Amino acid sequence: MFELTKLTNSSDRQAVATLTISSDLQAVATRRSKWILGIFAGLALVMGMLSSTLFDKVQGGGYSDPGGEASRATEILRDTFGAAPPNFVLLVRTDGSVDDPESASAAVELAQTLKDEPSVAGVTSYWMDKSPALRSDDGKSGLIVASILGEEGDVDQRVGGLADRYGGAHGPVEVRVGGYAMLLHETVKQSEKDAVVGESIAFPITLIALLFVFGGLVAASLPLVVAAVTVMITMGALYLITLVTDLAATATNVATLLGLGLAIDYSLLIISRYRDELAAGAQTGPAVAATMRSAGRTVAFSAVTVAVAISGLLFFPLLAVRSIGYAGLAVAVIAATVSLTVLPAILRLLGSRIDRGQLGWFFRPQRPAPGEGFWHRLAVFVMRKPMPIGLAVTAFLLLLGTPFLGVKLGFPDERALPESMNNRQITEIIQRDFAATDTNGLFVVLPDGKSGLDAYARKLSEVDNVGRVDTATGSYAHGGQLAPPMTQHAHFETQDAAYLSVTPDTSDPGLLDRVAKDLRAVPAPSPALVGGIAAASADSLDAVTSALPLALAYVVIVMLIVLFLLTGSVVLPLVAIVLSALSLTATFGALVWIFQDGHLSGLLDFTVTGDLPPTVPVMLFGVAFGLAMDYQVFLLSRILEEYERTGKNEAAVAHGLEKIGRIVTAAAVLISLVFLGFLASDITFMKSFGIGLPLAVLVDATLVRGFLLPAVMKLLGDWNWWAPGPLEKLHERFGFDEGPSGPALPDLDDLRRPARV
Repeated sequence: MFELTKLTNSSDRQAVATLTISSDLQAVATRRSKWILGIFAGLALVMGMLSSTLFDKVQGGGYSDPGGEASRATEILRDTFGAAPPNFVLLVRTDGSVDDPESASAAVELAQTLKDEPSVAGVTSYWMDKSPALRSDDGKSGLIVASILGEEGDVDQRVGGLADRYGGAHGPVEVRVGGYAMLLHETVKQSEKDAVVGESIAFPITLIALLFVFGGLVAASLPLVVAAVTVMITMGALYLITLVTDLAATATNVATLLGLGLAIDYSLLIISRYRDELAAGAQTGPAVAATMRSAGRTVAFSAVTVAVAISGLLFFPLLAVRSIGYAGLAVAVIAATVSLTVLPAILRLLGSRIDRGQLGWFFRPQRPAPGEGFWHRLAVFVMRKPMPIGLAVTAFLLLLGTPFLGVKLGFPDERALPESMNNRQITEIIQRDFAATDTNGLFVVLPDGKSGLDAYARKLSEVDNVGRVDTATGSYAHGGQLAPPMTQHAHFETQDAAYLSVTPDTSDPGLLDRVAKDLRAVPAPSPALVGGIAAASADSLDAVTSALPLALAYVVIVMLIVLFLLTGSVVLPLVAIVLSALSLTATFGALVWIFQDGHLSGLLDFTVTGDLPPTVPVMLFGVAFGLAMDYQVFLLSRILEEYERTGKNEAAVAHGLEKIGRIVTAAAVLISLVFLGFLASDITFMKSFGIGLPLAVLVDATLVRGFLLPAVMKLLGDWNWWAPGPLEKLHERFGFDEGPSGPALPDLDDLRRPARV
């Protein structure tokens, strides 16, 4: 034996100098690992504490276009007339008749007390106005209708207190609280409940699945640790976002489950690569370094692609859609940051102990020999007949998407809530037992003048399905005047402006949409703005369709740039985008087949409305397309690594899929299990995430990545990696490259040990 004590040449000296620096950095990194864990533990605790009041800051709804005609009409109605559309209803029930003196006295007192509430206007009731529309058919119930003033967030804060004070027994009458404001309030409460239930379902199921993937408790628990830190920080970040802008309640559900899913996906990739480095003989420090150069780089790019796809939602003016964009951006950045800091720190401290806690052969994943794995064999099989296989899979996916050709768009109403929810029950009672009421009302604002008001009101009252029009000149129906102007009509005008209240004689959502459209078509004596829920829905639909082309263009262009920086090719980014979009066809077809047409409604427990909210496919596209590109980056990064090593296209595809296919499949299954937590929601359009996202992810990870990607890359051959000369130089200068991989360097302590000869 002898000891290596002398350096024979400059290259040896350089090698040891490099190892010395590497070892010193590893020692510092190991010491700093505890600091990193401490910092993020404290940050998670602080952000978790902040998020405890998050649901007091978010608001329901968010489906109206703030720049639309209906929103402008609402602002003028509030600022000029101190009024608002009816959004608060008290259903007053008595055992006898609503006209009994004792019941009537209690109801009048309730209405008067409500009228004296701050920020409450336009209080009307059966007992004050004697309107038959406000009296039930059996004579045992009556309505008190009012308007809560303020922005949606302000209204949501106020309606909770009003519901507590006015709901329940009041002498001889029983009061139940409903209305559009209460609908939004209950949506927030339901979202808070759904977030907790979704997490409680996702965590244990995911842990069991991780045990099958890793075969040991230690390795399986690490993704959940990263996920818990990610979710806590994300929820705190959402709280901070509410301090500078409004945020819809549905964003919390998406942030919770998407954060959990992305953190697990990123952890899965990093841990698997780290274990591969250990299995190849690398020591802890070099293994972590090699993992971060490869898998860490992939995670960073994956997070960018998810962020780009979801940030496209910020182009839409609807708060519900933009809120998903805010939440998705925060989740992508935070999940990647935690995965690239906390997880490497834990790995440095654990070292080879990551494989402790093995649970036996049943849980231990089997690693096939090179060239013998399922994904390698599948890739070779597909590349033997790429054209027929590619065409068959494409045709199958397009067939699954055909139901989307019959999509009917409409915004959600009370039927999106569970049948057990109070506001839905009240709405259904009103629709069943009452004639048309002001709760479905529309209004028309004339902000620039009130000349010709009488003639204009008569024309509006002639519109189909309009029961009554009230304004400063009296009340109208079917082109004639029902009542001359009286005291209760005075608030419909100011010195320079006027507005008209339009009460439809129907509660059918489709007919209400038609009424709003017809009212806008009636010639007005001066510029008129039509508002109300039905009018706002029409504006929102226009806003979504108008913003869609710009959002898609942004996502595609930025995604092409990001993927070019990753691959150096102009062909592969186009392939990636087309294949990722194709993977969504089954999702969109399923949305229509299940949620619009009503298949599986009994199994999934929701009410069929015959339409689909336009925000659902838009939000699903942003999230699902981001996840599809996420897996695309996983695969292309490993295929690119093999291509740079071998220079052979087919070998790179086969070996790349062999090495990453199992991980991508496991990631897809895990994140699908997480997204199934959306099915626990009692809000119908949130259930659509529980079907749409898992379906998109599984189709992408199996049919697209297993069949279409190898087929297309085989057909393109070396053209996969082509770029024009100027762009090649651009990529050489600005592209991302982890540098030569090569074998991991040994620890300096190993070099200093006596070498055996």
